[in-house]
Amino acid sequence: MTTRVLLVDNYDSFTYNLAQAFGALGAEVAVLRADDPALATALDARPDRLVISPGPGRPEVAGRSPALVRKGPELGIPTLGVCLGLQCAAVAFGASVVRAPEPRHGKTSLVRH
Repeated sequence: MTTRVLLVDNYDSFTYNLAQAFGALGAEVAVLRADDPALATALDARPDRLVISPGPGRPEVAGRSPALVRKGPELGIPTLGVCLGLQCAAVAFGASVVRAPEPRHGKTSLVRH
């Protein structure tokens, strides 16, 4: 049985790297933009996986991504957020996303919580 992945595109070109990688693993990937009205009912089709892509901006302006990342697990759909998608998950489940004092792309840093 082919794994069906719903990949939500937050307007980032890396989305298609993810789509290609999932496809190479044999998944059937449907890509919908985060502001596509079809996302309102996309989870009704019960995809096997939900992936929320990276993108510019903050979760508050990421279209339907925050709502989907909350609803996916409620429906038992394994959900992955990448970059902005992970921030959407954090906000959807009650965390705050704040601006870092200094960007640290690709570098490790100590996280205090």
